[in-house]
Amino acid sequence: MRLPARRTATALSLATVAALATSLLVAAPGSASGRGGHDDHHHGGGHHGGTTRWVDTPTLVGRATIDADHLAEGPPSGAQMTPANGRQGPFPGQVIPGFSAMLDNGDGTFWAMPDNGFGAKTNSADFLLRMYLVEPDFEGEDGGDGSVDLPEFISFSDPDHRAGFPIVNETTDERLLTGADFDIESVVRLRDGSFLVGEEFGPFLLHFDTDGVLLSAPVPLPGVQSPQNPFLGSAQPTLPASKGFEATAYDGSRYAYPVLEGALVAEADQRVRWIHQLDTRTMRYTGRKWAYRTVEAANLVGDAFMTGRDEMLVLERDNFGGTQAVTKRIVEVDLRKTEPGGHLVAEPVLDLLEIANPDSIGEGGGYGTGDPFSFPFVSDETVVQLRDGSFVFTNDNNFPGDDARVDGEPDDIEIIHVEMRRERVRTGGPTVFAHRGASGYRPEHTIAAYELAARQCADFVEPDLVMTRDGVLVDRHEPEIGGTTDVASRPEFAGRRTTKQVDGRAVTGWFVEDFTLAELKTLRAIERLPLQRAESRTYDGLYQVPTIDEVLAFARRTETCDGEPIGVIPEIKHSTYLADAGLPAEQPLLDAFARNGVRPGDTPVVIQSFEVGNLQRLSRMTRFDLVQLVDCSGAPYDQVKAGTGVTYADLVTRKGMRDVARYADSAGLCKDRMIPRNPDGSLAEPTDAIRNAHRAGLTVTGWTFRRENSFLPLELRSSADPAGVGDLAGEIRTFLAAGMDDFFTDNPDIGAQVADGWRG
Repeated sequence: MRLPARRTATALSLATVAALATSLLVAAPGSASGRGGHDDHHHGGGHHGGTTRWVDTPTLVGRATIDADHLAEGPPSGAQMTPANGRQGPFPGQVIPGFSAMLDNGDGTFWAMPDNGFGAKTNSADFLLRMYLVEPDFEGEDGGDGSVDLPEFISFSDPDHRAGFPIVNETTDERLLTGADFDIESVVRLRDGSFLVGEEFGPFLLHFDTDGVLLSAPVPLPGVQSPQNPFLGSAQPTLPASKGFEATAYDGSRYAYPVLEGALVAEADQRVRWIHQLDTRTMRYTGRKWAYRTVEAANLVGDAFMTGRDEMLVLERDNFGGTQAVTKRIVEVDLRKTEPGGHLVAEPVLDLLEIANPDSIGEGGGYGTGDPFSFPFVSDETVVQLRDGSFVFTNDNNFPGDDARVDGEPDDIEIIHVEMRRERVRTGGPTVFAHRGASGYRPEHTIAAYELAARQCADFVEPDLVMTRDGVLVDRHEPEIGGTTDVASRPEFAGRRTTKQVDGRAVTGWFVEDFTLAELKTLRAIERLPLQRAESRTYDGLYQVPTIDEVLAFARRTETCDGEPIGVIPEIKHSTYLADAGLPAEQPLLDAFARNGVRPGDTPVVIQSFEVGNLQRLSRMTRFDLVQLVDCSGAPYDQVKAGTGVTYADLVTRKGMRDVARYADSAGLCKDRMIPRNPDGSLAEPTDAIRNAHRAGLTVTGWTFRRENSFLPLELRSSADPAGVGDLAGEIRTFLAAGMDDFFTDNPDIGAQVADGWRG
């Protein structure tokens, strides 16, 4: 990964800074020549040229669709469904509301299984549980027209009264099962050809023969019952509704691995999704289980697929669709490998929201059908890996409610074929730091902003860290959250509004340290700059405030556009303020790295701060790269409090940069420190700040580059409209030409284009 430089600093006594002020700037013990002995990870930022490497790119090679309004033969269905998108039941046949599971037959056909129908036990009694034989004629392959044939189906039934409770069709001869009996969500084919189906009402595992006949009583998960469990009685459910076996994997020989879609009610960590092991010879659980952690607690496990004896693909999704979708990812876990925190290591495989589509397959069919192609459905719930290593995905379209492609039109059922293709990409050049994520397009400091930044080819994402009352590091720009969350509209928190002194100035609002994590998680992010960023405002109220653990989980399963792990560059905000509140952040941050398997040297992580003393302490505590941030004016608050007189202007002198190099690896400079502005807002001549940093062995990272006119120099503005989009690329190039190595930007797509061109 391209990291800011870790170069050996030039030896220099701190007497030089003492001449500026005094005592707090104490040299770290050890090498007299700065942070010596570290590896140089530098990417050559700010220089022309670069290298190339091979990456695996998910590429769309086939797509086929079933019309949302398609009806299969059978009795009317949908009498009790909730109307949506212009559709109202009942319908003169059986609706196919998408597919929640799929089996590869090895001959270009698949068995595909819908769930319980219309989303609830109470509205799906007229929906028959089936599996359909699916024959896609993929557009993009052998002249295919994109159609899908459904020549036959298997009806699930219980003629031998194995269910153990009264079913809807209790008194009929066939005893066909319905969506009011079971909520079937996953299926595997056992060695004898029979089917093992995971469902959610129990949750149960159901064993059917090849004709769909229930062979034995439903297999319960010991100690786990949902509110819809027919045997619940007066007991309290231990699993929320609809959080059962959405996913089941099979090793092809003996063991099945049903995965809970959501967390248990009593689970301390609501990101945990338990993977259990079932012996298919005895139909009993072995007692072995593994913890998979989602990126965010609201995320769900949509499917799982074994690729080896211990290797499993996991489809993790959020509950958003269309432009709001954030996480639709395939990761791989190895049941033999866990992080220090005890959860499985999740390695990135592919992002369903970013699939190359060089042949323009399906282009023009609604949102996300261009190049790149996106599979942005609320319920991406199926992953199948074919024998040649390629993938097939399909969606549960929750008919008629989802409209991810076209607003107001129910989504079709889509089946896509995706190959991993080797492509050569250029690397090197300036590092692009996504400032608070892709904060020019999504509310800042959200997983949504970070996911978009990764897709826009950022190298790093930046979480600003503050701390909750119960000692959890969370991601907000400031301790005060009235401008970045909807807390002001929450009457239950009106009494928390107060005034505090933050770094010597009075601030009124709501403060993170007055909230527990559980309380904070009830809030939703809003756009901080609503007047400049009307587009981003449309995402207000959707996304939660992430913890540092969630950010690290995102990063550990995300790659950059050049196939490297995406980096994380946390900023410890207001270190002295937090410490004075009894919430010092430095050691908790290092602890978070440790429990998430983030280690210096093999994980791209850099720590930054505007203060000095905490960076000096960190230089003795860790080998992670450190960045001294330098503001446009004023002084580091720890220096103000200590009365040293050291200002940010002092830090960018030649002597000041040499002393910074004794504890830090990079200088993060405000743009005006590098190239100030004239009174009319145009750019003046560059200062010596960049040269001083380079002479001290530091790289220079500039901040913050934004596309709106209100942030651009006069000569690069497009108009007098403060929210208008000006020439951001031109501004970045100007600073790179002045010697800046790397940069922070709210618009990583533009920044990445500039960086790519700078590689030459």
